[in-house]
Amino acid sequence: MSLLTLVVIIIVLALVFDFLNGFHDAANSIATVVATRVLSPLQAVVWAAFFNFISAFSFGTGVAKTVGAGMVDLKVVTLYVILAGLIGAIIWLIITWWFGLPISCSHALFGGYAGAAMARVALLEGLGSATKALIWSGWTKTVLFMVLAPLIGLALAYLYMIAIYWIFRHHSPRKMDVYFRRLQLLSAAAYSYSHGTNDAQKTMGIITAVLVTAGYLPDFRVPMWVILAAHAAIALGTLAGGWRIVETMGTRITRLRPRGGFAAETAAATSILLSTALHVGVSTTHVITGGIAGVGSIQRRKAVRWSVATRIVWAWILTIPASAVMAWISYWLLYRAGLDIG
Repeated sequence: MSLLTLVVIIIVLALVFDFLNGFHDAANSIATVVATRVLSPLQAVVWAAFFNFISAFSFGTGVAKTVGAGMVDLKVVTLYVILAGLIGAIIWLIITWWFGLPISCSHALFGGYAGAAMARVALLEGLGSATKALIWSGWTKTVLFMVLAPLIGLALAYLYMIAIYWIFRHHSPRKMDVYFRRLQLLSAAAYSYSHGTNDAQKTMGIITAVLVTAGYLPDFRVPMWVILAAHAAIALGTLAGGWRIVETMGTRITRLRPRGGFAAETAAATSILLSTALHVGVSTTHVITGGIAGVGSIQRRKAVRWSVATRIVWAWILTIPASAVMAWISYWLLYRAGLDIG
C-alpha cells in the first residue's frame, strides 16, 4: 500500500468518526428542544447541523493542536497508530450508540489515540514503558475538565433557573413558556455552535497529525480544507440524527419545559465556549447532561432520575479505558500482520 493511499484511508476514517460524532451527539444538540416540543425532530436536526457547520469560522484551532500534538508524543506516532486509534474509538461509539448511552465521543477519540500509541511503545520497548507515549500535561488538563465542565454546566443551569424564576416571578408558568419557546431557539443554536467548534477540532487535530506524520506538513498547522471537511462531516452526522440517545437525554434524566431547556442549553454553551477559548477539548455530552441535571435538581432532588444519570456516568468512566483497550488490540493486530514494524 502506498503512503498516499494509507493517508487517504485514515483521513476518510477520521471523517467517518467525525460523522459518527455528530450522529451520536445529535441527541445532545436537539434532545432538549425536541423534548420541550419547541421544534420537531427534523427541524431540530437541521437547526443544529447549520450551527455546527458555521462554527468552522471562529475560535481558531487551539483545541485541534491540544488533541493532535498535546496528548500523545508525536515521536512514537505512526500512521498505523492513528488508524488503530480511530478504529478503537469508532467501535466504542457504535457499541454505546446501540445501547442508547450518551457517552463522550471526544473521550473515545482520546482513549483510542492514547491506547494505540501505548501499544506501539509496549511492543517495541516492553509493557512497562507504555506510558512513555503520553504527554502528561495535556492529560492533566483534559482530566481536570472531565470533572469541571459538567459541574460548571450543572451549576450554571441551576443559577440560570434561579434567575429565570426571579425575573418572571409575577408570570404564570404558562406565560413563561410562551417566552422561552422562542428563546430556546437561540439557546439551542448557541449550544450547537459551541458543540461544533469544540468537537470538530478534535478530528482536525487527528487529520493534521496524519499529515505531519506522513511528511505532507512541516509542522502542526491545520489547513483550511481540513477545517471545512471536519465541520461538514460533523454537521452531516448531526443531520442524520442519533434517535436512540435522544430519548435518554431528552426525557429520561428529568422532565423538561422550555424554560428548563433554555437554561440547560445556555449553561452548556457557556461552559463549552469557555473550554474552547482555553484550548481544552471537553465532552459536550458531559456538559449538557450536567445542565439538564442542574435544571431538574432545582425543582426537587427526586425530579432527576439519578439511576439513569448513574448509568450514564459509568459509561463516561469506562469510555477512555474501553476505547484505549480496543485501539490497543487493533494496533496489535496490525503489528502482528507486519504493517507497522520498527
